[in-house]
Amino acid sequence: MSSQPPSSTGDETAPEHPPVDGAPSSTTSGSSSGGDGTTAGSGREAETARRLQRLDAMRAEGVEPYPYRFDRTHSLVDVRAGWGHLSPGDETEDEVSVAGRVMLKRDTGKLVFATVRDRTGDLQLFVSKAVIGDDAFADVKGLDLGDWVGAHGTVMVTRTGELSVRPDRVELLSKALRPLPDKWHGLSDVDTRFRQRYADLIVNEAARRNFEIRHETISSFRRTLAAHGFVEVETPVLHPEVGGAHARPFTTHHNALDMDLSLRIAVELYLKRLIVGGMERVYEIARTFRNEGIDTRHNPEFTMMELYQAFADWTDVMDITEELVTTAARDALGTTVVTVGGTEVDLAEDWPRVRMIDAASEATGVELHPSMPIERAREVAADHGVRVEPFWGPGKIVEELFEATAEASIVRPTFVTGHPVEISPLARVDRDDPHLTERFELFVGGRELANGYSELNDPVEQRARFEEEQAAKEAGDLEAGTVDEDYLRALEYGMPPTGGLGIGIDRLVMLLAGVENIREVILFPTLRPEA
Repeated sequence: MSSQPPSSTGDETAPEHPPVDGAPSSTTSGSSSGGDGTTAGSGREAETARRLQRLDAMRAEGVEPYPYRFDRTHSLVDVRAGWGHLSPGDETEDEVSVAGRVMLKRDTGKLVFATVRDRTGDLQLFVSKAVIGDDAFADVKGLDLGDWVGAHGTVMVTRTGELSVRPDRVELLSKALRPLPDKWHGLSDVDTRFRQRYADLIVNEAARRNFEIRHETISSFRRTLAAHGFVEVETPVLHPEVGGAHARPFTTHHNALDMDLSLRIAVELYLKRLIVGGMERVYEIARTFRNEGIDTRHNPEFTMMELYQAFADWTDVMDITEELVTTAARDALGTTVVTVGGTEVDLAEDWPRVRMIDAASEATGVELHPSMPIERAREVAADHGVRVEPFWGPGKIVEELFEATAEASIVRPTFVTGHPVEISPLARVDRDDPHLTERFELFVGGRELANGYSELNDPVEQRARFEEEQAAKEAGDLEAGTVDEDYLRALEYGMPPTGGLGIGIDRLVMLLAGVENIREVILFPTLRPEA
């Protein structure tokens, strides 16, 4: 679908295209479609059948509806950046080749105004019959919303101030057989939005923004960590031993080696092996897998950033946590102010620190500590409706009480510190309290965003912690770990004092994007099978 332009410039005095965000006229090509992706009036199936007929007709005419390539000279934002200074009515001889999906089209007889979109934005094509010729103009009139086109022409501005490209050639790059969801209502069914993310991204500006924020957040992390001398690494996804977190793994079998393996639930133990090896500052942005439930905060596969810094402790990694998050906010949003539960919060302000046992004690009205008798801990749990497993000790019960009574009240960024040893098998014991550890979790808006600690580097104590984990697993705790002999062997070579940190990328992006469901920030979240 292309033509060489005739010599005449033609009549260009017809009414101009309305603003991009206006409603389409009755002459817009293609049926408008309902919020569920069906076509109003004739139905999606009928509309797809019509487009298939058009496809067959094009091929019968010798037109290839899916060409191999198109040589684009400018993105649409490049055109806006280069010629955005022009005034209404200005015309240039500057030639550009642009490409995009047809999102809106209006036919006035001798002119067609088409809004096209690429990943950088929208731009209008000002298509004149006199410029491109009768046959090519008929092809443009036959375009459907959703078609991809390439256009070569000159840059101009309409009388109403709409920056445009006036093509002398328009090429169909991909024929869309399925109509777009309705431009104003989008996909009305939330499950359909997540399942058909490709359609969601086409029509939903908010969805596109969420993933731009995600990209900028991860890019910001990489820049900040590089400035601090951290090296990005990649560690195995398939683990022979599950470790680094409390979670149920996904398991699989390697046929050639005839061995069971698990998808990683964390990358901690492999990164600390690299600290033993002398790499000193390492991090990984890792896809991680946990065989757990799905809700607004959890997806079975998610993204973690974990870092480990030799010669540091938990105070150092608390500092870098603040820097990473506030810098990512500036880079992704242009501000450190975010809205949390209807409250504006400035991430650049100092983040308070509160011990878990203090927060839980204040919330319950009972002095709580991991050294308390187990019977008393169970009584307090029962008083607050907290279910207790028989193999839990007081430390685990304290954590459950904190989660049930205090966690949701945390709005602004807060480091919750001093976790019980029982629930922190890889953290060093607190220098002042042998029942607690030098560990913290970062909470914002009632959500945990990060976890870090002074790393346990004593191989004898680590073995004892692993054996306690193994005993808990054998007693029925499916999320408990096992004894990782290879990791213990690595520690026996000597690991220097080390601080470690893990940040949940998905939850951080939720905070920055201002969304409440983790599926809004994962391109293809895990969903139930379609009915």
